[in-house]
Amino acid sequence: MTRPSDPAELAAYYDVQYNARASVEDFDQYPRQYRVLSDDAHAALRCFKDVPYGPGAAERLDIFPASKADAPVLLFIHGGYWRALSKADSAFMAPALKAAGACVAVLDYDLAPAVTLDHIVDQTRRALAWLHRHIAEFGGDPQRLYASGSSAGGHLTGMLLVDGWQGSYGVPDDVLRGALPISGLFDLHPLLDTHINGWMGMDEQAARRNSPAFQLPTRGAELVISHGALETAEFARQSREFLEAWTAHGLPGCFVEAPGKNHFDVVLELGQPGTPLYRAVCELMGL
Repeated sequence: MTRPSDPAELAAYYDVQYNARASVEDFDQYPRQYRVLSDDAHAALRCFKDVPYGPGAAERLDIFPASKADAPVLLFIHGGYWRALSKADSAFMAPALKAAGACVAVLDYDLAPAVTLDHIVDQTRRALAWLHRHIAEFGGDPQRLYASGSSAGGHLTGMLLVDGWQGSYGVPDDVLRGALPISGLFDLHPLLDTHINGWMGMDEQAARRNSPAFQLPTRGAELVISHGALETAEFARQSREFLEAWTAHGLPGCFVEAPGKNHFDVVLELGQPGTPLYRAVCELMGL
């Protein structure tokens, strides 16, 4: 479907295109699946639960250490349109990635509308900075930090890639070695007139400063990007255009196809050996 040019029609188009839940049948099956698989991961693996990266009640990490020291580290950032889900739903990739030799850290953050997107972005950055300082205590290599997330988590992964924040958080500019955002949102302007902004409360300035598409770094981590083949045109466009801008900026990046996957089941491939996304994240981390 072609994007309309009339402003009112465009707003209505965006409202449909970014309604991720309406893009699938029986949306509720996916959060249930995330939780069951994550509970299984917690039951099967050693985990340091609720490790604080800051003073807030939600500022906690679940860390699944690797079997060997100096392992590459994946920080996983959950989606849920910045208002839903938690780290308890987001450990489903830990068994397969630990078996491959990775350390996995799963992030919690405060949720909208109780907090702003600026606050959530700050929490994500503080969590990465904490990992850089402390992950060696859990067997991870602070020089090999990677991030991934789906949907809103893909957006937050993108916000870790931008320049200018690292110095004030006490980390080097290249603290993040690579990133795999899945079905991410990289330009937030289309959301301003949608139902999503009912809980996000963004104005034009907030949308711009929280859009990775307008803040490409001068030198960047390796970017692997993906979305499900069954997603809406706008989610596909966001990923494709961000990757195009990234590589046109002279930065390393590639796209990974996810045939037959929708907005909610594509991320499960991170925990499924043999799938394109699993192979991609392992290659990204040098496993």
